[in-house]
Amino acid sequence: MKRQSSLPIIFFLLFFLGAQSLMAQISAPGAAGGGETNYPSFSETDSIFIFCVENESTQAGQLSASTELTGTKTFLWEVYNSETASFDFYFSESLETGTSSITGLTDGCYRVTVSQGETSNVYRAWVFNTWIQAEGTVLYPSCESFALDGSFTSSEIRYRDLSTNAEVSLSRDMKVQWKEGDVVLSTVLNPELFDPPTSNIDYTLRVYDRFGCEVNINVLYEPIAAKASFEVDADWTEEMTGEAPLEVTFTNTSENADPTGYEWFFYRDLNEIKEEAESGQSEIDSILLVAYDENPVYTYENTGTYMVKLVAKNFANDTLTCVDTTMMEDYIFVDSSFVQVPNVFTPNGDGTNDEFIVKFWSMKSIKISIFNRWGKRIHFWDKSDIRGFEETYAESVWDGRIGGRFASPGVYYYVVEGRGRDGKTRKAHGFVHLFRGK
Repeated sequence: MKRQSSLPIIFFLLFFLGAQSLMAQISAPGAAGGGETNYPSFSETDSIFIFCVENESTQAGQLSASTELTGTKTFLWEVYNSETASFDFYFSESLETGTSSITGLTDGCYRVTVSQGETSNVYRAWVFNTWIQAEGTVLYPSCESFALDGSFTSSEIRYRDLSTNAEVSLSRDMKVQWKEGDVVLSTVLNPELFDPPTSNIDYTLRVYDRFGCEVNINVLYEPIAAKASFEVDADWTEEMTGEAPLEVTFTNTSENADPTGYEWFFYRDLNEIKEEAESGQSEIDSILLVAYDENPVYTYENTGTYMVKLVAKNFANDTLTCVDTTMMEDYIFVDSSFVQVPNVFTPNGDGTNDEFIVKFWSMKSIKISIFNRWGKRIHFWDKSDIRGFEETYAESVWDGRIGGRFASPGVYYYVVEGRGRDGKTRKAHGFVHLFRGK
């Protein structure tokens, strides 16, 4: 191996010979990006080619030199030696073809001289194998927030001014992103995130430079926060209104909560609470019942306006319990009781209006007496502990017979007495006309 002279006159001669075609005649297949040198003391520029590699031991650099000279020509490759400020022999070959390539290159400046007879062209380029290594973890997880902690190291890009051998730095303009899927959450290395998720999430730390080199690592977040939620089986009505006794199923849809960490608070009738508050009571207990089932079923026996709250807990560790609370979006309305009595019926066997039918809603008990025109009770009907009806209940109270015989057409008097599930006494009385004719 023969070392080239470092005399300035040789440098200037070579620059002159190769300057006109420098950028056009040397290329770097597989390079991620690059740029041009900015020598402090020299007016010429050389190409810079960046190769992205996994670590400092990987050398992926490669260069190709092309010429339009025909016939046999020699490609002499040299590499810049920063200790001697000169170019050392690297590789040489004679080819009939117009392209010569070198691969597996370490960082540095490479020069190729293409010669044929007395014709000689010189081209130069810098090669850099750049790498990025990153680490990430989750810090300070709590019920309300957590931090993503990232760090990275990367190779530096430094080239030499070929006329003075002075070192010049080239910025990679490093940037970072924390991502969840395709969504960028932060562009800083150590962000604090609030409203923690309730399921395992892989966060991605992306570190990249302006040349297109990047590294991505995944950081697993394991949740400790709980999120309370539930659904109401409201098949009985879209308006959340029903008749007492009203059975309601509550389906727990909470996330990341312990099966033993549920508390259901069933509140008393809102109107009762307001009345007590307006009366000036110093202590008002608004809770009707506390349940600890995962999916409770509750029967509202009385009329009222009701609210339900769910508390969900995750026992994260011996010293930390994460708690979340949710309320129903709307109230459950258990409708007031009432009684509706017809004023005519026709027990003539035609299948229409043949029976004296009384309708009632949310009644706990009811008694109905039928009297003739002289005040004698001719029929009595009662029912207690009425339950299980999801809409207005209609009951056949009288079929128009007295002692098994058809009652005479005419006007009869009825009296209805009952107690609703709202605690109120319901009474109704009036006349009903019995017709036989068809």
